[in-house]
Order: sequence, then C-alpha cells, then structure tokens
Amino acid sequence: MPRIANELSALEVRRLKHLGKGRNVTFAVGGVSGLYLQVTPNDGRTWLLRAKVGDIRREIGLGGYPDVTLAMARERARDAKDQIRRGIDPVEERKAAKASLIAAQRRGLTFADAVGEYLAAKLDAFKNPKHRQQWRNTLTTYALPQIGFMLVQDITVQDILRVLEPIWRSKTETASRLRGRIEAVLSWATVAGHRAGDNPARWAGNLKELLPARSKVAKVGNHPALQIDDAPRWLAALREREGMSNRALEFAALTATRSQEVRGARWDEFCTEAGLWIIPAERMKMDREHRVPLSKYALRLLEVLPRFEDNTLVFPAPRGGELSDMSLSAAMKKLHKKEIETGGIGFLDRVSKRPAVSHGLRSTFRDWVAERTHYPGEMAELALAHRISNSVEASYRRGDMIERRRAMMTEWAAHLRGQDATAAQVVNLI
Repeated sequence: MPRIANELSALEVRRLKHLGKGRNVTFAVGGVSGLYLQVTPNDGRTWLLRAKVGDIRREIGLGGYPDVTLAMARERARDAKDQIRRGIDPVEERKAAKASLIAAQRRGLTFADAVGEYLAAKLDAFKNPKHRQQWRNTLTTYALPQIGFMLVQDITVQDILRVLEPIWRSKTETASRLRGRIEAVLSWATVAGHRAGDNPARWAGNLKELLPARSKVAKVGNHPALQIDDAPRWLAALREREGMSNRALEFAALTATRSQEVRGARWDEFCTEAGLWIIPAERMKMDREHRVPLSKYALRLLEVLPRFEDNTLVFPAPRGGELSDMSLSAAMKKLHKKEIETGGIGFLDRVSKRPAVSHGLRSTFRDWVAERTHYPGEMAELALAHRISNSVEASYRRGDMIERRRAMMTEWAAHLRGQDATAAQVVNLI
C-alpha cells in the first residue's frame, strides 16, 4: 500500500520553504491522497493532485496558494477524485469548459459592436457618401439606444418592435429603412456565427403581422410640394436671389431631378451640343444610367455658371466641395420666409399646408404632367427616374423617347417661367 502522508495544518503549510536551488519541489500535505503543494525557487506556490485517470497519470492543477487555502485545496481534490471514480477526466473536462466559454464569448457580440463590424465590412460597398452616412445615423439614432447593449443572440421580435413602433407612424419611411438595416446587421451576425435562428427583424411572415403596412401610414411622410399655380411665382422669386445653392435649386426644378443628382453633377456628364445630361449609374438611386433631356432654359442656366479649373462640379460649395442637402433646403426656407415677410402667403403644400421643400418639386412636376398635359404618366415616371414595369419601360425607350421627353421638359420649364407652352419653343433666352 502507498504510504499515507501526514496531515499538515494550515500553519505548517505556510512554513513550507524551497531550499533555493534546483527545480520546483513538492510537499505532500495529507488529508487527501495525492495532494501536494508545489513550491518554486522564487517561492511561487500552487496545488497539485497526482492521480491515475484510466491508464494515464495526471497532475491536476487546483489553483494557487494562498488564494486557494489548504481546506479549499482538499475539497477540490476530493471533487476531482469523485469525477475520476465516475469515469470523468477532470483535465479534459476543464479544457472542454474553457473552449465552450471562449466560443460563447465570441458569440457574445453586442448589437452595437455588430453594427460597427458590419459597417466596417460593408460601407465601402455604398457608392454614395450620403447613403453611408444615413446608414450609420439611423442605426445610431434609433436602434443603439434601445438594443445597442444587447447581445445579438438575445434580440427578439419584441426588441425590434421597441425600436420601430415609436416612429413607424410618424416617420414611416425612416422606420422602414431602419428595419431593413437592422435585418442586414443581424443577418451578418448569424452568418458570422454570433447568433442562430430566425432573423427577428424580418418583414415577411414576421413583423408584417405586427405592424401596419407602409401604404396605410406612409402618407403622413409625403414631402410638402409646391402647388402647380404657385410655381411661376416661386421661380421668379428664386431667380432674384444669387448664390450657387439657388442656381442648383433652380436647375433641380427645371430638370425634375433629385437634390443629390444635382449637387453631385460634373461638367463631363453634360453634352450641351445634344442638350443631354447623362447621369452615371453609380450616382443614381436605382443604380441605372439616367439620361435627362435639357430644355433651352436649363442649357442657358448652365451657360452662365462659372467654371473652375480645379473643380469638376457644376454646383460647387464655397469651399470647393459638394453642396450639402441642407443648402437646397435652406434656399427653399428662405424663399418662403421672404414671401411671408413681404406680406405674401408663402409657398405651402396644398394638402398639409406645410412649407414646400426641395424634394417636393418632383411631386409638383408629376402633378403638372397629370393635371395640365396629355403626356403619358409612364413618361413622367421615366423623367423622374422611378422604377416602372419592364414591359412599359421597354415601350418608352425607343429612338424618339428623348425628344418627346425634351418637349415635355420644355413645356414644364415654360410653366415654371409663367410662359405659354407653345411660345416656349421659340422664346428669346437673352
């Protein structure tokens, strides 16, 4: 039988010393067979349990002394021996527990961290800088305060509803885009191994059953539009004001294009001889090249604009970069304010009675086509670069399409200037 070690007291264990030479030394402390205190030449102390596990002899670490006291070491040694008797290898079980913990920690990603990692990987795919900023801003403003601290694997449908419900009716378009962005982040987290199961931000068969359809509530988010009959008075007031923001706003009105398309316009996109503005696909919302036929009024505006040798932008900001979207919005607000100050009624949306905004000019154009002309609605949709059915679009992309649209845009420009449409074709632009 193996010799049974004397059972040392806590005081005797504290007095054990290394001789100061050679390797680590071990002292049997008794109480549990195979329990030792290992002491290094530098007086470092740890507990060891020497035991046979199956056919393998193990030295099982039980922690450092004095953090693990003698009594605690004996208790841990008894537990380890009990595991061995039950056919469990304490060393292998500890390795498995550590691997499981590391895996859980890797999966334990907060939504805020997931947003950061997703954007770092994906933002370069967004060609439009404004789009990149909108992605980050909507998540930071609306999602992170509610679920940013949560682990992605813990986020449920109810958590997504907490984010969306407060703005679903008042800011429907923003809320809808936010939902899609949350879904994209959680989808990335699933593929990256940080969560499992269904995506709680999914719309079909999920949030669709809990939130009203966008079509039922989105009307409150329509952009306030300039009234058709107010358009000539509005343009006349605009043409009296100087500044690149005002000229960009005027050009946006004449071409019925989006603010971002005008603000990013470059001189090499224009063919003035053919009267065309060709906006490349990477600058379009629908990622498709858009050809804009220019009326004589739009061409005249371009002719009088200054050109800068070191800047390719048609409507540069004072410091040389691109105008901000707020600059066109500010121009609209100033026009409205000036009209009020001079005793007028301003420029108000017919339905909401709110001041018209720059993006609403496109709605004014669309209403004008529908109510005051005989041009097909599909032609107006193409002019606005909206997506329409392939069969309809194909029928309107024939050789005479640009010229038919040019006639429409010329009549629109004439309306803006308060002129008769038939006279627009021969009007003196000087």
